Amino acid sequence: QVQLVESGGGLVQAGGSLRLSCAASARTFSTYYMGWFRQAPGKEREFVAAISRSGGSPYYADSVKGRFTISRVNTKNTVYLQMNLLKPEDTAVYYCAAKGEHGSDISRGYNYWGQGTQVTVSS
Repeated sequence: QVQLVESGGGLVQAGGSLRLSCAASARTFSTYYMGWFRQAPGKEREFVAAISRSGGSPYYADSVKGRFTISRVNTKNTVYLQMNLLKPEDTAVYYCAAKGEHGSDISRGYNYWGQGTQVTVSS
């Protein structure tokens, strides 16, 4: 029902910024909760941020609060992740995800995934 394509990853020095974009091919994009996840080498995939259908109620992992901002523009079928004050521990492949319902936990239960985009933060 939805295809997701991430872009915007790259190499940045600690303290720098990047903005990731996720373009969705979905007939009813505004009906999906959207999230960002990441997976570092040798580690499990972890939740980063999520946003409700209307763009309100953003939710963040403690590790990125105050540094990352998730947003969406439903008219463009796009969700963004603005990453500021990047740290080496932010290095990971970042994935965009979508799900149709909130469920019990906005950080879990995502059904659709993008291919990922690499973010590397050097010290």
